Amino acid sequence: MMANSDPVYLRVVEDIRRQIVDGTLPPGAPIPSRHQITRKYSVGETAARHALRVLAHEGLIVGRVGSGHRVREKPTLLPLYRSRLPDTLATLPSDVQGGGYRPTWSWRSELSEAPPEIAQRLRLGHGSQVTKVWHVVRGDGRPIQLATSYELVEFSQGHGPDEGTAERRSVLERMAASGTKITEITESVHIRVPQPIESDLLELPAGVQVMHVERTHWTGDRPVETSDIVIPGDRFRLVYGIPVQL
Repeated sequence: MMANSDPVYLRVVEDIRRQIVDGTLPPGAPIPSRHQITRKYSVGETAARHALRVLAHEGLIVGRVGSGHRVREKPTLLPLYRSRLPDTLATLPSDVQGGGYRPTWSWRSELSEAPPEIAQRLRLGHGSQVTKVWHVVRGDGRPIQLATSYELVEFSQGHGPDEGTAERRSVLERMAASGTKITEITESVHIRVPQPIESDLLELPAGVQVMHVERTHWTGDRPVETSDIVIPGDRFRLVYGIPVQL
């Protein structure tokens, strides 16, 4: 029940939200226009506009130029298996292909000063250089994952900028080529609001949050590579396997 002191637009938001949740307005159904809202709910144009904006930011409706707003379709979440293989970019192709998509990559690398948080994760001093690599992974041409990795320069191939449109060799392969064995991989996952550039690159609708995976490769007690992986929260679910020792 809305309190009398609540803004008028919230009455509109609550009613339309309820209809979407209970199925009265199914996915794809049209949402009343601003003019229709003002008449149905006896509110002003500003309240109607604000109500539609709130519903869009909640990810419940989407707008199309010339066709108004509709209830957002509920996507089928594709599993991303985080434990089948030890390398992120090695597991992703099979996961994406399993969902019926064709995976492709683009990436570029450069020497860069490690940001403070990255320097802390890699146990580096202030101003230390790392090899920074940006990855964009696509499924059938649609961006589905962003990854930014930071690697100790001593393990990188070459020292200049590089880029490509094919899969880059995995961390394990590059480390093995230098005689370094990865002994542990750790991950930390949290949900957050995407940055504007991430929303643009991943083509995210308003209101969609992202899964942020911090992934670090270790050799013994020394971190040698760390990555920030950004995954659309409305398209994927992370699946982890936990080994049991008897």
